[in-house]
Amino acid sequence: MSKPIDFWTYDGKVFKESDIPEGAIGFIYIMTAIIDGKSVSYIGKKNFFANIKRPLGKKALAVTTDKRLKKYSMVIRPDFLNYYSSNKILKEAHKMGINIKREILRICYSGMELTYQETKHQFVYEVLEKEEFLNGNILGRFYKTK
Repeated sequence: MSKPIDFWTYDGKVFKESDIPEGAIGFIYIMTAIIDGKSVSYIGKKNFFANIKRPLGKKALAVTTDKRLKKYSMVIRPDFLNYYSSNKILKEAHKMGINIKREILRICYSGMELTYQETKHQFVYEVLEKEEFLNGNILGRFYKTK
């Protein structure tokens, strides 16, 4: 078996964390793999950042003047470089060492744009009609028929 592909591409070039444009919040992607001799794909979205709410520790709560404040917010950069989809089949394929081509289709600058572009790309690529796509639904409203 060949060495696994462990990078993202965008416009035909390797995409690194340093390539994230200013103000970008996420991207639309397509992942493609050959599983059991059959080419399969998945279209989804991924955020560059996440807001995590963590509880304050005892010392921090002691110095807090606003007693209603129980949590603080922290922005982290998820490790999108090691992200292999929310799809269970692709995750398992990655664990088994199967090569997965990861391509960024579009970079988005707002949450609304991210959701819209994911939905648009899923309809344009006809992910619910074509058997090679692993997407089972779009927005949890439109489902693939068996």
